[in-house]
Amino acid sequence: MSFTKLSIVATGLSLYLTSVVRAQGPGFVPLVNKRFNYTNLPYKVDTDVGLVRGDQLGYNICNSTTEGAASLCQTLIINSLDDFCLWAPSVPGKTVGEIEGEMIAWCSQPGHGTRIFPPGTITGVQLTKTPDYVQVVGFMDQTKVNMVKGDAGGEMDPHGADLRGNPMGGVVFSTAWGGNYKQVIEWHNFNGGDAFCLKACDPSGPRQAAMCQHIYDTQGCGFNAPSNARNGVFESCAGDSQDPPGTGPGTVPASSLCSTFASSDIFEGTVVVPLPGATGAPTTRSAKTTATPTPTTSSGGSSTSKTASGGAPTQSSGAGRVIIQGAGAFGSAFALMLML
Repeated sequence: MSFTKLSIVATGLSLYLTSVVRAQGPGFVPLVNKRFNYTNLPYKVDTDVGLVRGDQLGYNICNSTTEGAASLCQTLIINSLDDFCLWAPSVPGKTVGEIEGEMIAWCSQPGHGTRIFPPGTITGVQLTKTPDYVQVVGFMDQTKVNMVKGDAGGEMDPHGADLRGNPMGGVVFSTAWGGNYKQVIEWHNFNGGDAFCLKACDPSGPRQAAMCQHIYDTQGCGFNAPSNARNGVFESCAGDSQDPPGTGPGTVPASSLCSTFASSDIFEGTVVVPLPGATGAPTTRSAKTTATPTPTTSSGGSSTSKTASGGAPTQSSGAGRVIIQGAGAFGSAFALMLML
């Protein structure tokens, strides 16, 4: 893309976002600009009731009273290999594309006030902690979390056509950058094709917006969150950061300090998996004991950047297109401009 075309795209994006904010009315604040403390969340993050897409489906104050099969919690957690959530439907029957604004949090562990993955949901996952982000990439039986069988899926992120986020009011928190929960400002989650990837970018990092891009909706996990995830393998690794999506060759970054675990230990057992390189286990589940990992690389070593048969998810809902989550005539025109 030429410099002139890039300038046109940047100008178009600025005009589009300005028009969206104005259309929402006075006092509107885009979801990505809202800041919260985990211990003092509002009942609903989205306060723009009735604008364009209606009301926020669920709520953000989530605890033991909301936890279980009926939970509509929309506060998502990503802490470690054994303690992470994904966005998924509250009821079966509709594709991701139809209800991405109404997704709720499903988590691997109790304690967050959400729904819990049924046994067998996650069939393989690699967590990677890099200088810029923490991510989980893996494989699942998506029907166990109310996704339509065979649905190629789509992307959830804190932006969306009306800047209210997908899901509307959905917020993400993590302890990956210290002992306390920090709000993750930029993140994306692709689910579909029995695969998933969730990347949460360091909220204090200078490249969070670039690393957690939200415009490559149709490119899927292999493009937005490349990894060495393998079905049937459950591992936690340190890793190099990828090139920001859309800027580099798209190779899988090298990983190191990888430790493998049994699915039954981390999802149904009593094991707490520390982040790679951590000196202790997370403290969110005091009843659990620290795992004894099985190293798969030597300390400081790195794995080769390759994807074997049955390797990292490449789910995509389109054929290499770059789209903007726009609505209406201007949104469609801007999406076409990006593809030129």
